[in-house]
Amino acid sequence: MLQIRIHGRGGQGVVSAAEMLSIAAFEQGRHAQAFPSFGSERTGAPVVAFCRIDDQDIRLREPILAPDVLIVQDPTLLHQVDVFQGLKPDGYVLINSRQGFHALGLAEIEQRFRRERLVTVPATEMALKHLGRPLPNAVLLGGFAALSGLITLEAVAHAIRAKFGGAVADGNVAAAGEAFAFVKAEMEELAHAQAD
Repeated sequence: MLQIRIHGRGGQGVVSAAEMLSIAAFEQGRHAQAFPSFGSERTGAPVVAFCRIDDQDIRLREPILAPDVLIVQDPTLLHQVDVFQGLKPDGYVLINSRQGFHALGLAEIEQRFRRERLVTVPATEMALKHLGRPLPNAVLLGGFAALSGLITLEAVAHAIRAKFGGAVADGNVAAAGEAFAFVKAEMEELAHAQAD
């Protein structure tokens, strides 16, 4: 079972991201569930949402304490909340930022986890470019598809179109595609650097 924890702030579409991820998994014939964890529900407050994906029925309902994947929609949370708590040693991390892990003050994370599974992508900038709004959620799902290979970009696009319509869907699909290409390029660059 793949367990994904998404961290962000109220108003950034954290819950919608988990829902779209589960729709993408369903599109690929998998079982999935998505649910939020709310503390304070005001805009800007830290929010966590969860998604589980498996090839069989999912009976678990509790919050994810040992995620395989972390998606961080707001980098200001990195030093306010222990977003890395419980992350499995071979886990994936995708952070919405133009800065790399070292510049974000996460050198220790780079050393503890598999470097090829740690990626940042400027999702907010891509959302502003394609949507005119700073909503990184769907953009990061495109990045996640590239990072993990566990869902396809086509399934992400399907999930976005199931959630949104018209120009909003088109903009999100375009932004997710840009994030997918960005992350693929980052991973290829890292692979070349490690080979040298």
